Amino acid sequence: MPTKTPSPAKQVEDFISKFDPAVAKLARLARRAMRKRFPTAVELVYDNYNALAMGFGSTERTSDVIISVAVYASGVSLYFVYGRSLSDPKKLLQGAGTQGAFIRFTGLAVLDDPAVDALLTAAEKRQKPPLRSSGRGYTIVKSISAKQRPRRLQKSKPTNSK
Repeated sequence: MPTKTPSPAKQVEDFISKFDPAVAKLARLARRAMRKRFPTAVELVYDNYNALAMGFGSTERTSDVIISVAVYASGVSLYFVYGRSLSDPKKLLQGAGTQGAFIRFTGLAVLDDPAVDALLTAAEKRQKPPLRSSGRGYTIVKSISAKQRPRRLQKSKPTNSK
């Protein structure tokens, strides 16, 4: 008998629960904040080799993602897909990419920074097609990699020293 695929919400929670509790908590906070900020967005979820990525955009196309919540064993980032095209006078955006850039998400206080708010607003405004003005967004699990990096930091083994 074929097994029923869990709902996207259940799948995403299962993906997040693989991380250390502190990282999982940050991931949930960031995801909830982006869903609140972009209530009509389509959420595209990729449980990839390197990270869990939850992108928010205007369509089901990856190229229409405005921002992603990227979850790694070491922490959570807000990844601006077209970050290098945004005005960033406070130089908050990190990364060496020519297109994308990120901000480390250490908690909800990050979103209280007016410069971060300005980046989110600018990213949304540059989005073509724009987000719908009404309705509710939904979640699609786009891919799940069979092979993945560890979702928890590996504890180093003590060395025997004399």
